[in-house]
Amino acid sequence: MCGLAGLFHPETPKPVDPARIRAMTDAMAVRGPDGEGVWTAPGVGLGHRRLSIIDVAGSPQPMHDMSGALSVLFNGCIYNYQELRAELGAKGWAFRTAGDTEVLLAAWAAWGPAMLARLNGMFAFAIHDARTQQLFLARDRLGVKPLHYTRLADGALAFASELKGLLAHPLLRRVPDVRAVEDFLAFGYVPDDACIVAGVSKLPAGHYLLVERGKPVPAPVQWWDVSFADRARGSARALEEELVDHMRAAVRSRLVSDVPLGAFLSGGVDSSAVVALMAEATPHAIRTCTIGFDEAGHDERGYAAAVADRFRTDHRSRVVRSDDFALLDRLVVAFDEPFADASALATYQVCALAREKVTVALSGDGADEIFAGYRRYRFQAAEERVRGLVPDGLRSRVFGGLGAIYPKADWAPRPLRAKTTLLALADDGAEAYARSVGVTAPAIRARLFNDAGRRALAGHRAEDRYVAAMRDAPARDAIDRAQYADIKIWLPGDILAKTDRTSMAVSLEAREPLLDHRLVAFAGTLPASLRLRRGEGKWLMKKAMERYLPKDVLYRPKMGFVTPVSAWFRSALASEAAALPRSRTLADTGWFDLDALGTLAEAHRAGRADHGRTLWQFVMLDRSLRRLFG
Repeated sequence: MCGLAGLFHPETPKPVDPARIRAMTDAMAVRGPDGEGVWTAPGVGLGHRRLSIIDVAGSPQPMHDMSGALSVLFNGCIYNYQELRAELGAKGWAFRTAGDTEVLLAAWAAWGPAMLARLNGMFAFAIHDARTQQLFLARDRLGVKPLHYTRLADGALAFASELKGLLAHPLLRRVPDVRAVEDFLAFGYVPDDACIVAGVSKLPAGHYLLVERGKPVPAPVQWWDVSFADRARGSARALEEELVDHMRAAVRSRLVSDVPLGAFLSGGVDSSAVVALMAEATPHAIRTCTIGFDEAGHDERGYAAAVADRFRTDHRSRVVRSDDFALLDRLVVAFDEPFADASALATYQVCALAREKVTVALSGDGADEIFAGYRRYRFQAAEERVRGLVPDGLRSRVFGGLGAIYPKADWAPRPLRAKTTLLALADDGAEAYARSVGVTAPAIRARLFNDAGRRALAGHRAEDRYVAAMRDAPARDAIDRAQYADIKIWLPGDILAKTDRTSMAVSLEAREPLLDHRLVAFAGTLPASLRLRRGEGKWLMKKAMERYLPKDVLYRPKMGFVTPVSAWFRSALASEAAALPRSRTLADTGWFDLDALGTLAEAHRAGRADHGRTLWQFVMLDRSLRRLFG
């Protein structure tokens, strides 16, 4: 991985101070400890920090073509770069390096923006074309690699891999955006169509931005999308074989590396499938690692060890504390924006363990989103069947009325939370799903904002983006629509942001073979019954992996890393919760009813309600706001 940053003056080619570019890249030094470079010309400045993976001794950046007219900054990996090198070489491009970065220069010269459809990889990159006075910014299909941008007070367009790169520029005005706070409290992360710093944007996944000097800065252009509108034909057996072929190709393509490579291995289906296919494709022992936890019910080391033994991997494990709160400030720095997915603690720890032996690690991220692995898809499908049996008006009156009087039971498993289910059935499918993926419910958020905060929101509601995504999804049924929305919102905003920031915090490159765009496109065509069958998510994937993995790995209940945040706020973090209503940082925003927050914290501490996740959100929000704006 790498970190990139730059400035481009769209109106007139003003001088660019190299020191400002260097400050922007230095802020992201952990993304690229192996090399750095800065280049400026009238109206443009480019900076780079490099983590050397391919062509370690060559491919410095910023990289220029032989004429000096084209320049590129690149963060990521192009897995099919060797095939593209051969094709572009046949067209006359004389390559001077052995890596994948120069392929981007040649591809731009040959195809312009159409180059993107030919790339198989994870990437965020910038190309400056002095011939046309253009700046081209692009982000990969699923949003594996981040890219932020903004307009500065002097008119310059500034861009950087991470928000901290932009924050290093003195002309960036630091003002928090209350809408992003609403989004964060709803979901536990700031989605990709928002930013905690007002005026900063994230280039959406599968989009590019082409800026030409002398013309207004346009809106980003979508160049890729996933579709659930079509259905693959063929028997389940035939589609299973096709799925295995896609998964094999995805894993094999991600084994290209000139530095040590390994894999995360939790002992769950997804990482075990990746390791199995790596072992099949590699003559030597795969390096794998896992972390265990010092609490019952969350330690998967035994399953991971069994998979490691099955495939004779060079396996390492370590027991860590699940409540290592010393990491919180490190995570705040890594994420910049508030991030309340508490599994980031574990992700950081496994990345740190992997980095001791390897520079690249393959993960199992993405399978739940593309193959319907989450429990919430099962609930959504069941609820939609009920909705289809009862007319809308009657459904709203009956289920809404029952839900209003039914006692709340936060402590119970979801199937036993009748109040939650009844209220979900009273809503339409998109609205109910938007609430189901949330952390802090709209009614509680409304109580925690004061009158000034509600006025500042001006009607903005976090769930509306989910409702819109599901309404407009290229889809056939309820599961399609839910998966599509998760791929567009949850995946880049939470899952991929978590992996990118925690891996980059220790200078590790993480690769996600199960998000290969060809595999994702194929999964979107699978009939819903092959994704979710008889309550079993990822059904066809699990069937396909039976040839590699034992059934107790494939079909055991999903464990994952579920942090006991509710218990923490009644023990180790009780003082943190008690201090929140006195937070100067939260008070200075002018947006919150701190008395209401104190009442919520006390109800949790006393055991009258479970507000652990909301309190965790406010702890992370307080620390992030203090660092960004304090």
